[in-house]
Amino acid sequence: MNYKETLNLPQTDFPMKADLPRREPLLLKRWAEIDLYGRIRAQSQGRPKFVLHDGPPYANGHIHLGHALNKILKDIIVKSRQMTNCDSPYVPGWDCHGLPIEHQVGKELKAKGGSLSKIEIRQRCRAYAEKFIDIQRAEFQRLGVLGNWDHPYLTMRPAYVAEILEEYGQFYFSGAIHRSKKPIHWCATCRTALAEAEVEYEEHKAPSIFVKFALAKAPEETPQLGADKKVFLVIWTTTPWTLPANLAVAVHPDLEYVGMEAGGEVLVAAADLAEGLLSAWGLKGQEIFRVKGRALEGAVCRHPWLERDSQVIVANYVTLEAGTGLVHIAPGHGQEDYDSGRRYGLEPYSPVDDGGRFTGEVPEFAGQKVWEANAGIIELLKQKGRLLSAQEMSHSYPHCWRCKQPIIFRATEQWFISMEANGLRQKALAAIDRVTWIPRWGRERIYQMVERRPDWCISRQRAWGVPIVAFHCRECGAVLLTPEILQGIIQRVRLEGADFWFDTPAADLLPPGTTCACGAADFKNETDILDVWFDSGVSWAAVVEPDPDLTLPADLYLEGSDQHRGWFHSSLLTCVGTRGQAPYKGVLTHGFVVDGDGRKMSKSMGNVIAPQEVMDKYGAEILRLWVAAEDYRDDVRLSPDILKQLADSYRRFRNTARFMLGNLYDFDPESHWLEPGRREELDRLALSWLAQLLARVKRAYEEYEFHQAFHRLHQFCAVELSAIYLDILKDRLYVSKADSRERKSAQSTLYDLLQGLTLAMAPILSFTADEVWQHIPGAGRPESVHLASFPKVPKGFPDQELLDKYEFLLQIRAAINRQLDDAKKKKIVSTAQEAKVTLGVYVEPQTILETPGDVHLKKLSEHREALKLLTQVPELEIIEGYAGGGQPEKTLPWLSGVKIERAIGKKCIRCWFTFPSVGEDPDHPQVCARCRQVMEG
Repeated sequence: MNYKETLNLPQTDFPMKADLPRREPLLLKRWAEIDLYGRIRAQSQGRPKFVLHDGPPYANGHIHLGHALNKILKDIIVKSRQMTNCDSPYVPGWDCHGLPIEHQVGKELKAKGGSLSKIEIRQRCRAYAEKFIDIQRAEFQRLGVLGNWDHPYLTMRPAYVAEILEEYGQFYFSGAIHRSKKPIHWCATCRTALAEAEVEYEEHKAPSIFVKFALAKAPEETPQLGADKKVFLVIWTTTPWTLPANLAVAVHPDLEYVGMEAGGEVLVAAADLAEGLLSAWGLKGQEIFRVKGRALEGAVCRHPWLERDSQVIVANYVTLEAGTGLVHIAPGHGQEDYDSGRRYGLEPYSPVDDGGRFTGEVPEFAGQKVWEANAGIIELLKQKGRLLSAQEMSHSYPHCWRCKQPIIFRATEQWFISMEANGLRQKALAAIDRVTWIPRWGRERIYQMVERRPDWCISRQRAWGVPIVAFHCRECGAVLLTPEILQGIIQRVRLEGADFWFDTPAADLLPPGTTCACGAADFKNETDILDVWFDSGVSWAAVVEPDPDLTLPADLYLEGSDQHRGWFHSSLLTCVGTRGQAPYKGVLTHGFVVDGDGRKMSKSMGNVIAPQEVMDKYGAEILRLWVAAEDYRDDVRLSPDILKQLADSYRRFRNTARFMLGNLYDFDPESHWLEPGRREELDRLALSWLAQLLARVKRAYEEYEFHQAFHRLHQFCAVELSAIYLDILKDRLYVSKADSRERKSAQSTLYDLLQGLTLAMAPILSFTADEVWQHIPGAGRPESVHLASFPKVPKGFPDQELLDKYEFLLQIRAAINRQLDDAKKKKIVSTAQEAKVTLGVYVEPQTILETPGDVHLKKLSEHREALKLLTQVPELEIIEGYAGGGQPEKTLPWLSGVKIERAIGKKCIRCWFTFPSVGEDPDHPQVCARCRQVMEG
């Protein structure tokens, strides 16, 4: 007789091999065919809202791992909230304007040797953005991200552009926008102003020079200063090219300064630095005077080579960290310099053009690029006898995010949003404290940025963007803009976009008869465009506020930690500025993707991993598992080895699901499912574990602790299920009568476990969960796992009394298993099913025992059958005193020993247990009495 045919062995068409690269696109096709996202929206009507507003990625190039990390995190949040009875719509978007796209179009044009008008450039930029929106949309969908992909928001669409101008108008007519000449970040290569968020800091080699400024007039408070001697105030700078714009020398009012006579000259520096400086310059000197910095205020120096004075001023930002304690001030080339210049009435002088070349105001270096002029300036200082020291140093310096070239600080006419007008700064700071920041340090970071930031430069000197709508009088230069004029422009933008602005004369845009206050009627259009951070920063106004399916403020913004100075920042200022509140209730940030050694990924290092490569080899599911497995608040590592480990973890989930499905092949939930109260005790224990798991995973999703959800789910599959429950259950599932109550109890529990586990992992393993969902037996379930709700815990679970009982028994099981492993090594037994276990318990009260041994003896005796089931041994004996066998357990001092020997009898060929009853029946000489009873019915 073939006894194997009498067993209930697993059967399933759920494949062992995931084959995710092939299978995932089929699932995506199915989701599209059933309009999964639309059905989710329809069934969510009336639920409490949870709105995660998407920060728009830039429509340029294929997605990278940073995109994948960001979009998968968002998808996990949206799906988990949706499953916990929220209406959680997700509207993806793209940032379409700006320098990166214009730069790419310019490169293509340069390669072909052509030139285009602004309108033609804009048309090419638009086509370029549309191309990569389609590419990125497909790549994001390939990751399993659900959303309104058919109707994303695009910052270049006419309706969105019109909303940008509406918000611009609110700022303008509230008096918050002004035009002035201030130093800003300027990229001479790209010929445009840059936002702080468009600046990257890289190592940069620069000259480090000490320069003498001759004292021409002593301050009134100390007229005797340096009498009859040549006195020089010494400054230090790493940007010699800014010296032509020098208008002042700053000292700290409270620091002490000394004049050191050396080589017939008196050199002035901070007292605490003077001795070290003289030594570095190879000089010896003697102090001849000492004064506080405030006593130097009002002194006048001569520029090192120009026929111009440089006054001495005081500034609290002067430090002793580097240099001489005296700072060269060029109000046209630095924010602090500019601020000091305003206090002392100094103009923001900047003799540098848009290409970073000196103008004719600096005749010695006119036409030279500022960086190239450094060497000539140093040589000129030598000739004039004004150079004390020069050497090269490397330091962190701002570079353009697009062309990667060092930038300059340059005063130009720009448009600004004032941080002080209408109390914007203070209102923004107050709003920050009404937002939940995750991690908490995000609050400190953005608070300090807003607290210290200068006015917001919102103008850019490019073609691809939203025009700053304003007109300039050609006669007097005054700016003209009224609400009526702006609304007329906005209405036209809504219909046709903003291209017309760039080739339509002002006379055709202004109402007939429009004149300036000076009486002139000849105007020209403003040529600057708005900062793209303003574009994306008003997405709350263009996308969230007008959509009845969304809510303002949004519940959550989620982006990389660099967005405290980017999108989080611009969104905060725009919404506070016009609505008086932050556009978000919570802000969550993630780190950056690095390689396995924690290094930044770069093509030059050869450590870049493209998400497309991962999906082609492993499937998107492995990327989703990677995102969930790591603590995203820190930098997130990925390497080939990590991918292999993740693939192994994935197999744990898949194989666990496959085992359960295989044992539900003949299970009909409608007729076979048993109420939990009618099930075996071990099954109720599994339901208690499930209840604990679901509570913990749900809390982890709610608190954005996705790595905790992943690790708990993985541990549940590996430990509670595979190593304990499913391992023990095999005997009951395979050996019992197919329609027995015991087997139906087991199958009912597998059914509950599988549904609960599948639903719990659906936000993370979206493809696999839906694949499993289609294979779970029974009818009446939603068509997709993503249409289902988070599982509810059966009433009465977790059963704490049962958990306490089995916590004790599992400790004993672990002790027995350790001795069984040793017995297997010694060839005493080959499996637990062949073993007889004898447990010895001390019954005499021992001083080392917290509880007398007889209590444990009684407890073990009461639970002998449960322990026998847990250990899967055919014989278990519990005795008083020493049992022999292995060493006593340190964690169980009352357990005298665990003895392992071969059980009496022979091995049953059907169930593999060793029983004395094997051989009793001549018709079935290889089968035990239990199996004979099952077969005989």
